[in-house]
Amino acid sequence: MDIPSPSSIAPPLASGWRRWLVGAENTLVVTALAVMVLLPCLEILLRKFFHTGIASSSPIVQHLVLAVGMLGGALAARENRLLALSTFHTYLKDRLKGAARAFSSGFAGAVSGLLCMASVEFVLSSRRLGKELAYGVPVWVAQTLLVVGFALIALRVMWFGGKTWRGRLATLAVAAVVVAVGLWSPVPPEKLRWPGMIALLIATAFGAPVFTALGGAALILIWSGGDAVASIPINHYRLTVNPTLPTIPLFTLAGYFLAEGGAAKRLLALFDAWFGQMRGGPAIVTVFLCAFFTSFTGASGVTIIALGGLLMPILLSSGYRERDALGLLSGAGSLGLLFPPCLPPILYSIVASSGGATSVTIEQMFQGGLLPGLVMMAMAAAWGVVSGPKQVQRESRFNARTAWAAVWVAKWELLIPVVALVTLFSGWATPVEAAAVTAAYAFVVEVLFYRDLKLAKDVPRVMTECGLLVGGVLLIIGVALGFTHFLIDAQVPDQCIAWVTGAVKSKWVFLLLLNLFLLVVGALMEIYAAIVVVVPLLVPIGNAFGIDPIHLGIIFLANLELGFLMPPVGMNLLLASYRFNKPMSEVTRAALPMLLVLLVGVLLITYVPPLTTFLPGLFKAGPASAEPAAGVKHVDPAGAETLIHEKQVVVLDLRTPEEFKAGHIAGATNLNFNATDFAQKLGQLDQDRAYLVHCASGRRSTTSLETFKKLKFKSIIHLDGGIKAWEKAGNPVEK
Repeated sequence: MDIPSPSSIAPPLASGWRRWLVGAENTLVVTALAVMVLLPCLEILLRKFFHTGIASSSPIVQHLVLAVGMLGGALAARENRLLALSTFHTYLKDRLKGAARAFSSGFAGAVSGLLCMASVEFVLSSRRLGKELAYGVPVWVAQTLLVVGFALIALRVMWFGGKTWRGRLATLAVAAVVVAVGLWSPVPPEKLRWPGMIALLIATAFGAPVFTALGGAALILIWSGGDAVASIPINHYRLTVNPTLPTIPLFTLAGYFLAEGGAAKRLLALFDAWFGQMRGGPAIVTVFLCAFFTSFTGASGVTIIALGGLLMPILLSSGYRERDALGLLSGAGSLGLLFPPCLPPILYSIVASSGGATSVTIEQMFQGGLLPGLVMMAMAAAWGVVSGPKQVQRESRFNARTAWAAVWVAKWELLIPVVALVTLFSGWATPVEAAAVTAAYAFVVEVLFYRDLKLAKDVPRVMTECGLLVGGVLLIIGVALGFTHFLIDAQVPDQCIAWVTGAVKSKWVFLLLLNLFLLVVGALMEIYAAIVVVVPLLVPIGNAFGIDPIHLGIIFLANLELGFLMPPVGMNLLLASYRFNKPMSEVTRAALPMLLVLLVGVLLITYVPPLTTFLPGLFKAGPASAEPAAGVKHVDPAGAETLIHEKQVVVLDLRTPEEFKAGHIAGATNLNFNATDFAQKLGQLDQDRAYLVHCASGRRSTTSLETFKKLKFKSIIHLDGGIKAWEKAGNPVEK
């Protein structure tokens, strides 16, 4: 997904002081990723053998995700590899193409610049709070990465707005006009909403990056509504420091070690030795290998780029037509998206659970996706067998000794899924620690066991590429959350529920319409942005129709997996066109049969729920539903003071800031239930802690408690009687 289109401008080779700066920037990303791997691994060892840990390890790792996200996004901008979905500008002639590039890059630079200004406002307000991150370092220092990252992206996007200084000045002029309109226009903001959205749409069509489309939409809608645009970097920050989010860069790093080492060749030899001699064997090998790599990299583009050169010659030499081979490779690139430890199910779990309407764990998503993923693989492999030559082209037969020798050669890499799954599902490691162990194991295998990667030469390069990909992804989902924030604030989910439940009465009709809608979403939106924007709207509607949230999540991801093959801008189509140097029209025609085959698989997943719900039920993960996961215990004010001190309960005050300031329990944290970001804050709480909840009286108390009951916290205790009863019992109150 980070691969540029053939028409993009190549970045100039760095020399002198620029080369030093490039090296320093790369080193920062590599160091951040290395510390993210080491700290959780050390935590496991210290906890296991010394019953201790590293102070503030979790917040440090979470803020390193912010560092990798912003610096990686800056790297992507430096290399001119920010993802853009539109290829319309490639069909323009030279002068028009230059004008389109200047306009789109100028608009993108303006959006980045405005996000930078909003980030400054956020950091200054955070600085006044005086919160500490760890070891005396204030939180605002880490948050400054938002300012630095958006500033670098703005400058670099505008630099690539033209090949000459004339083109760059034109880009700068466009950016200056957009910023001036946003800051000093005499026209009321509400009257500029739709002209601004139209200009953004044109910039996106001319090749502006995806993050510009989402971030720009959020900026325009929030600004024209009279609200503070600082909410965008605030939401960006809260997402990137989510306790579960470090799993995304860590599992991606493990996949990159595999992809850049010799794993592809060894696993290809392994699958070929076992399946290559049978009819359709090369297609089966292609499906297995692509699914394996995509499950670890989380990006079908990496799979197509990395494996396309290896697999295409094998398919052609085995008698496959070039068109069939091209279609198979384009479709197989996304087959591993439902398998652990792939990134989209992780992000879906985080986003779906953050809204408070349901609770879906990472483990449940992976358990639910296993059988549907195997169904999709089986259908793709079956199509590969049917479309292949009727007779096996090879003269060799299956050789058991060769097959087992291939297993022995690839044994360390075959254990990587075992390492990931055992650490993830065993219970002795958190998801972040499981991801760190998997990345560390992949490093040891490729660097020390097989020695395919040189420690000083290759490892920094691979980690930099990983940081670039992760940065591009986090940049998109971070600004997409700002857009989602606007939708929630405008009560769009409630309106959607009311409209859909009023217009559609049948659950099965709703599922059919949902598939059609998600196919369009998958064809037009990048998968990570789609998860952040669409899932908060979709989950409440699914609950209204009584659909199991795990089933809903797998339907969602399976449709987006199909969206990679949907014209006009399906990601796999674009990348296959780039990798095999074929016109988009030819790739689209080649992928059409695979698209239809996988569509049947999506319908099976949709209308046969046990495919998804069987394994979560078998492993007693419990149905992820809107029903209360645990009851709420009640405590009177007389016993609460002792409970707080002896049991180390975290006190949460769910009243408004004004009520909180008027008087609150000593040491309480204000978590305003009426705030639009309440669900985000709730989703970031450590579910292994015990919480004493203090609510307002009346209906708001009941509503907020019901929200807590839907989440799987270790312990929720409600303080009966409120602050007045607390004070009446002689307990201290802070003001």
